[in-house]
Amino acid sequence: MTIQSTKPGRDHRIDALRGMALIMMYIDHIPENLLNRFTMRNIGFADAAEVFVLLAGYASWLAYGRRVPKDGLWKVSQKILRRCWRLYLFQMGMVIVTLISIYEWRRIWILPPDFLEPELAHGYSVVRIIWRLLLLDALPSNLNILPLYIILLLLFPLIYLLMKRHALLALGISGLLWCIINLDPWLNFPNWLDPDGWYFNPLAWQFLFTLGIYASIKAGQYQGNLPVYRSVKWIMVIYLFFSFLEAFPWQYWNLPDLRPFNLPIPAKSYLSPLRLLDVLAIFYLVQSSNWARRFSENRFGRILALFGRHSLEVFSLSTIFDLWGRLMFASWGGGWLLQAGVNCIGVYLLYLLALYIDKKRVQQKLMTNKSNG
Repeated sequence: MTIQSTKPGRDHRIDALRGMALIMMYIDHIPENLLNRFTMRNIGFADAAEVFVLLAGYASWLAYGRRVPKDGLWKVSQKILRRCWRLYLFQMGMVIVTLISIYEWRRIWILPPDFLEPELAHGYSVVRIIWRLLLLDALPSNLNILPLYIILLLLFPLIYLLMKRHALLALGISGLLWCIINLDPWLNFPNWLDPDGWYFNPLAWQFLFTLGIYASIKAGQYQGNLPVYRSVKWIMVIYLFFSFLEAFPWQYWNLPDLRPFNLPIPAKSYLSPLRLLDVLAIFYLVQSSNWARRFSENRFGRILALFGRHSLEVFSLSTIFDLWGRLMFASWGGGWLLQAGVNCIGVYLLYLLALYIDKKRVQQKLMTNKSNG
C-alpha cells in the first residue's frame, strides 16, 4: 500500500472530541457522581474509554506515521519510546499519589475496607509488591488505561509496516486477533490484582487503535474528512438509536422500558462487537460532518479542544481528582454542595491546567522562532 496524504490545517474535531471524552471519563470514574447519569455510557453501548483509544490511534498517525517518510522509522520509533517512557512516569506518579492519598486519608477518616484492592489496602503490602507495580503486573482500579496506551504505542511501528505493505492485511490481522479474544477472553495480560487480567485487554483493544490509524490515513486523503456515504450515515444513525434504546437506564428514571431485546451489558474488557460498532458509528458521523467541524471552531468547541490537546496531563490530574472525589463521597456522603464542588471546581482546575500548558507551549514556540529567525 502506498500511504499518501495531504496535510490539512489542524482539525479541532479530534481535539474537541478527545476533550469531551476526558471530561466524561472524569465524571464516570466517580460512581457516586450524579452527573455520570448523563454521560454517553447512558445513551449507548460504548463510553468515553472507547473514544479515547480510537482517537489515540488516529492521533498517533498524525504525530508519528506522517513523520516516517521524512525521518525514517527508526528515528520515529525512538520518539515513540520517549513518549512511552513519559507515559510510564505519569503512571508511576499516579500510583504513588493514589497510595499515599488513601493511606493518609485512612488516618483521619473511615473508609470502606474494600475501597482499594485488598493487596494494597495496607502499606506493608505495597513493599512486597513494589516490583509488580513497576513492571505493570499489578494495575490498581482506575489506573489501567495508560498501560494500555503504552502497549498500543509500542505496537505502532509494526502496525505501520503492515499498513505500508497492505492496509487490508493490517486490518485483517488486527481484526482476527480481536475476534480470537472475543471468543476466548482469558487470553490476556496478567494482573496480580485481578485474576481476569488487565481490565483493558490490549490484545482486543489494539483493533480499535488500528482502526483509528486507518481512519487517520483515509481522512488525510480527503482533507481531514472521512468520505461521506449517505447510506452508511443512515445505518450508523439507526444503529446508534438502537444502542440508545438498549443502554438507556429506563428503570432509573422510572420510565417505561423501551428496550427491544433487553440485551446484557456488552463486555468492555475485551471490546465486544456492540461497543466497537457504537464508537465507530459515533466517530464516522463526527469526522464526516461539516457541522461537527464548525462546532469545534466555536468558543465551546475550542475549550473542549484545549482539554484534548493536553490529554496526558489533563487525564492524569483528573484521575487524582477522581480519587479525591471518591474519598470525599465515601467519608462525607454525596450531598449537593459536595457534588457541585467536585464537578465544577474539578473541571475548572483541569481547564486552568490545560490553559497554562497551552500558553507555555505557545511562548516556547515563539521563542524558538525568534532564535531561528
